[in-house]
Amino acid sequence: MSKIAIITGASSGIGAATAIALAERGVDSILTFNNHEDRVLDVVAAVKERGAKAIPLRLDVSVSASFLTFRDEVIALLVQEWKATAFDYLVNNAGFLQMASFEDTTVELFESYQRVLLKGPFFLTQALLPVLSDGGAIVNVTSNSVYQSGMGPGGSAYASMKGGLTTLTRYMAMEFGGRGIRVNAVAPGATRTRIADDAYDKYPQAIQRIVDNTALGRLGEANDVGATIAAVLSDDFRWVTGQSIESSGGAKLAITN
Repeated sequence: MSKIAIITGASSGIGAATAIALAERGVDSILTFNNHEDRVLDVVAAVKERGAKAIPLRLDVSVSASFLTFRDEVIALLVQEWKATAFDYLVNNAGFLQMASFEDTTVELFESYQRVLLKGPFFLTQALLPVLSDGGAIVNVTSNSVYQSGMGPGGSAYASMKGGLTTLTRYMAMEFGGRGIRVNAVAPGATRTRIADDAYDKYPQAIQRIVDNTALGRLGEANDVGATIAAVLSDDFRWVTGQSIESSGGAKLAITN
């Protein structure tokens, strides 16, 4: 029987790329989306082209009160689509980015980050844990903004939440280890996605500065990070847990003259 993943924020970007990378490994997916059903259906089609199954399911990760209802929907889907009672992989990927200096960060923005980037993964994982198979795996998608390699102006609130998720990853790994569940963080660097309202398309001049400071000499693509996540979930990483793996092409490692 195929393994099954739940991927949050899977209508585009890293979430979509992860679903496709997993499909290439024969893994089926439940793909959560909030506002972009048309996009997630494109991802479903791409997964199907690779011989796997994907089912979209609506979820707003900022509303933790909805997570038990979401779990019930997942249980029903598992029975209906896979004749299964559990799933194998969880990817906490959903997020957003709105740059703001420390002085300009509002309480509203800070609390939105907290709900989506930290509280959401915490309580969604808590809700889904009884349905996650023993021996399964979780990847929390964080950010290299928590490290010096990814620091930049305007990211203090965002990086604070991702730093909290990085710490939470280690605690999850410790507490879930008794069930053989591995938990790791993947920390993308600058990656061309729709995040920050398609910022890389709107500000192409920023790309060259990133490329010049990246050891592998290009901007990251969503499928670069999706492939990392799929690998970390796989049995190839069966002896790795509680780690944060930067997927950035060597950000800030380039030798400049």
